[in-house]
Amino acid sequence: MAPLGKMLIIFGVVLIVAGALFLLGDRLTWLRLGRLPGDISWSNRSGSVRVYFPLMTMLLLSLLLTLIFWLLRK
Repeated sequence: MAPLGKMLIIFGVVLIVAGALFLLGDRLTWLRLGRLPGDISWSNRSGSVRVYFPLMTMLLLSLLLTLIFWLLRK
């Protein structure tokens, strides 16, 4: 049960850090998740329809999570 407890604590810390980054996102101008180069945004001429696909943000988060899980496995 000890490895499960350790994993739950690590996930909790990661969630707290992620939540803090979302709350402080407007104040942290250097952290531009969702507005990175490579994120695709399109809207029609009237502005009533907007399509947003955060491609680069998803790739960056995937890489970060892969690295975290790889480090936890070791």
